[in-house]
Amino acid sequence: MHQTISTVAFIGLGVMGYPMAGHLARQGLTVRVYNRTTATAEAWVTEHGGSHHTTPQEAAQGADLVLVCVGNDDDVRQVTTGSQGALHGMAAGSLLVDHTTASSDLAEELSNICHAQGIGFIDAPVSGGQQGAINGALTIMCGGEEREFSRVEATLAHYARAVALMGPAGSGQLTKMVNQICIAGLVQGLAEGLHFAEQAGLDQQRVIDVIAKGAAGSWQMENRHKTMVADEYEHGFAVNWMRKDLGICLEQARRLQARLPVTALVDQFYGDVQAMGGGRWDTSSLLRRLRSHGRD
Repeated sequence: MHQTISTVAFIGLGVMGYPMAGHLARQGLTVRVYNRTTATAEAWVTEHGGSHHTTPQEAAQGADLVLVCVGNDDDVRQVTTGSQGALHGMAAGSLLVDHTTASSDLAEELSNICHAQGIGFIDAPVSGGQQGAINGALTIMCGGEEREFSRVEATLAHYARAVALMGPAGSGQLTKMVNQICIAGLVQGLAEGLHFAEQAGLDQQRVIDVIAKGAAGSWQMENRHKTMVADEYEHGFAVNWMRKDLGICLEQARRLQARLPVTALVDQFYGDVQAMGGGRWDTSSLLRRLRSHGRD
């Protein structure tokens, strides 16, 4: 088996993948990229070097490690097991790491397919958003075998501040579900708090300055309160993606018989935001929903 990772393929150069792949190139790794929109791949190569390829299969050829960061389960299948997917170009002893937030079922499915081909697999969804990807400060939650994780940990650390193995294949995705469940309630709570402060005639910024130092403080409060107060949402993690993630959470919860009443409610609230035309707005746009309902 290859012990050192020197050549990597990166499949999917969206708002997350583009900077993540860039960190690998800056570390001196040979990076082969594939993106559905060829112009984006060409721009990446112009900026970072490496090479771009017309199919995931071609990008994966000769790579010690293939990293995938796309939209959903179907996208992952298309670029891995599809007719021109990466798994058709990967050699035994190489590794596949999926950074997509997807289902734990898909992770287990890919793990089985990879291991049948002598390829390692890690499901490795990330948290930290576009800014975290740009700053190389993502949190990566991994599922897989210890020996495979130990081979990729140092490479993943090039764009992460924390990389942890959570258990067997699928455990990374399950941990990401916990992450999204926690965020959903936090954002709604922050939106309600700011809405209440506004209705009460309080100075919202002064309120945040005080309560952020206590038990109410959170990443969401620190990083989103200013844009929420200003009613600005053309940034950050899109509502459409959050609904995709929460759908995965709620489906898994039904199977586990886990009760997620707040998560289910917030998912409906995000449905309201989509109906307002806010599918691309940041998840903190729950406040705009409250404000608009107040004007109804």
